[in-house]
Amino acid sequence: MGVKAGVVGGSGFLGLELLRLCAQHPELDVVAAMGASQAGNRAAERYPSLAAAYPDLVFEPTAPEPLFGLDLVFLAMPHGESQSIVPELMGKVGALVDLAADFRLHDAGAYETWYGHRHGAFDLVGQFAFGIPELFREDISSAKAVAAAGCYPTAAALALAPLLEAGLVERDGIIVDAASGVSGAGSGLTQANAFSTVDEDFRAYGVTTHRHTPEMEQVLGASILFTPHLAPMNRGILATCYARLAGRGTTSERVLGTLGDAYGAEPFVVVTDAPPSTKATAGSNCAHVTASVDERTGWVIAMCALDNLMKGGSGQAVQCANLLLGLPEATGLPIAGLYP
Repeated sequence: MGVKAGVVGGSGFLGLELLRLCAQHPELDVVAAMGASQAGNRAAERYPSLAAAYPDLVFEPTAPEPLFGLDLVFLAMPHGESQSIVPELMGKVGALVDLAADFRLHDAGAYETWYGHRHGAFDLVGQFAFGIPELFREDISSAKAVAAAGCYPTAAALALAPLLEAGLVERDGIIVDAASGVSGAGSGLTQANAFSTVDEDFRAYGVTTHRHTPEMEQVLGASILFTPHLAPMNRGILATCYARLAGRGTTSERVLGTLGDAYGAEPFVVVTDAPPSTKATAGSNCAHVTASVDERTGWVIAMCALDNLMKGGSGQAVQCANLLLGLPEATGLPIAGLYP
């Protein structure tokens, strides 16, 4: 038996993806899967796609005690819920990866402002590394707990961070315009994400109020105007980011080369000449990025496509878990997407 792992929130889309990835991971052995709304039900009944991998797995009620002593625990709970269980798990499990926003923000006031309530365990935030391995690999490798980044911030950060680090673009007034597939809203059915509502529609939401905004600003050290959109597709994110050039003479070749230098050795980031496609990333843990300069206006357009459930969610969580456990970072993670 390899690494004993638990998945809390296993009945949602991120939990489903975690279970799928753990099933093909050579070291991870899921010994506990919890899903509050599905407690007592077989995972294969909830998601028939798991039937061959987990024919007998039954979702348990959410509780910390059955997780004590496990080597690794994933928390794929709704935002605001993991902070109630993390204090009981810290020091009692080998490694912890939280996919929610509870331990991402380093400012308690910002958390309260954007999430509408006081944090219940803010004293533990400092023990969590921020979970984008390409940007914070050393922090993750030396930690015991990780707050995996959100899907939109991952896309924006991968597109923009190397350009900001190189001083090629201004840190003020960056615009992030991004669209996500419907699975980003979770597995709970509402009128807003029902098929008849989403089909043949494209709309903005969370204008000026989306909770991923402070996360982007924290990671990038920049001011961000973020507008998310809901696209009629199951999965995927395409982020188109606009930033003003910091000086004259910067060319498309230079900004693209900067991305290439930053990610040339990264197994899960592909730098492309052409605008990236969400479908090219579906089912993989890869992000596809590009950038170009509009010399006429003096702006840089940086783009990133990724699968919100993979590199923007569960795939990135497993990538972080590999680092926490001292395993090769790419273990058990697909680099090729599903196509068509």
